[in-house]
Amino acid sequence: MKTDSKTATPEKKLEPTNGWPVLGAWFAAVATVATSIALAPVPLKVVAVVCIPVLVICLAGFYIVNPNMSRVLVLFGKYKGSVRKDGLFWTNPFMSKQKISLRAHNFDGGTIKVNDSLGNPIEISAVVVWRVLDTARASFDVEDYEHFVHVQSDAALRSLATAHPYDDLSAEGSEITLRGSQEEVADELQRQLSDRLSDAGIEVIEARLNHLAYAQEIASAMLQRQQASAVIAARREIVAGAVGMVELALEQLSNQGILELDDERRATLVGNLLVVLCGQVNPTPVLNTGSLYS
Repeated sequence: MKTDSKTATPEKKLEPTNGWPVLGAWFAAVATVATSIALAPVPLKVVAVVCIPVLVICLAGFYIVNPNMSRVLVLFGKYKGSVRKDGLFWTNPFMSKQKISLRAHNFDGGTIKVNDSLGNPIEISAVVVWRVLDTARASFDVEDYEHFVHVQSDAALRSLATAHPYDDLSAEGSEITLRGSQEEVADELQRQLSDRLSDAGIEVIEARLNHLAYAQEIASAMLQRQQASAVIAARREIVAGAVGMVELALEQLSNQGILELDDERRATLVGNLLVVLCGQVNPTPVLNTGSLYS
């Protein structure tokens, strides 16, 4: 989803009016009104009484901006600008002053169940670190920017999970897997979120998976499959190493002239060596008192 550039609301940085001189003037005006009511003639007392509501209204124009906070100023439905400078300021008392935090936020999404690219149900969740980059777009281009972050984070996570398999044991030749390619998955999730949240003026600082597992209904079966695949991979390495050792042994026996073997004796020696090297239990030596052919 992309917002049309004609309908997007860019942020306008507003230089605010320092509130301290205005506050001093306000207290001076209050003292003047109080003195007039107490000591001045009746006509001036009437003027002073009329000024009291004006002073009360002017008091509503003061506002404070804390560090890493901002205020979005709107007057009668028209956006006037955003104040990012911290301090005490004063503006038109009829101006609405919406607070927008510029600090980093953490969103720890709940665990959701979704199918990966192979259709296996998995449980997945992510942590997203974000902050408001454009206060105007966050205020006017989406209804509720915090809720928007939550919904789009969930949607991006589901899209990511369905685009890749859980692990490399489930899909032959898969380049990116959810379990085995953590950095690539995190980068892709951050890119998706940045594209989705740019409409709300949100910057995604970091996005990373914090929970990934098979759904309970298939977790046991997938664990057995992973264990079987691990055993097969380990046995493959053992056999490859054993074949290399046997080949080296035969080559050295032949080169050094220690033993001359015909094809049958060579096959017997190879078989015995492979049994010793690849067996899961310690070999039991058998003493042959005869010849190979008897």
